[in-house]
Amino acid sequence: MIGLERVRGVIFDLDGTLLDSMHMWREIDKAYLVKHGQTLPEDLQQCIAGLSVTDTARYFKQRFGLADSTDEIIADWNAMAREEYLYHLPLKPGAEALVRSFAGRGFKLGIATTNYRNLTEGCLARHGLLDLFSAVVTSADIRRGKPDPEIFLKAAELMGIAPEACLVFEDMPEGILAGKRAGMQTVAMYDAASQTRDEEKRSLADDYAESPEAWQKNNLITAIRISEEENVNL
Repeated sequence: MIGLERVRGVIFDLDGTLLDSMHMWREIDKAYLVKHGQTLPEDLQQCIAGLSVTDTARYFKQRFGLADSTDEIIADWNAMAREEYLYHLPLKPGAEALVRSFAGRGFKLGIATTNYRNLTEGCLARHGLLDLFSAVVTSADIRRGKPDPEIFLKAAELMGIAPEACLVFEDMPEGILAGKRAGMQTVAMYDAASQTRDEEKRSLADDYAESPEAWQKNNLITAIRISEEENVNL
């Protein structure tokens, strides 16, 4: 169980946690590989889970023998995803309400995603949530992807919150492990794209949620609002 009385900052992963987008990335990977005369391996998503964009591009280049540079690979992926992030991809049920509930109770909020900054900020802005986050850490800001704790420690630093006072929401085991390694409490979020790894996620995390909506109903209804004085003293 989560000890909310110890939490002062909340850090969300984006894809598969707040955003219903993981299915789209599988389709992008498939289309990209077909374009280069390759087929999508069944183990690809697990092999690249948590990697930064740059590390993922390096992995593709090596595994599939691509002639394109990592920068060219990244540019292609960005272009393929841009339309969906800026105009179409929906939030998960209850994601907006959960974020706004935390913000309304005085918690500082952060995003920690290995996605692109332009897609992350553009999507959050489209849903009217970007201004609620005091830290947005993306693949461009880190050297090591999840399960390394760097991305969560960076978010906590920017939020001005001690790692042990942070709560992480994640949909992948690699992200949950990164949060735990950062010394943070973690909530595993269900996502259809990673449902075969649910037992692993449950074993790693401090709590589990079927959806943002379900976690809010079960936990935040009784959460105590943090006073401005408490925030100032952190």
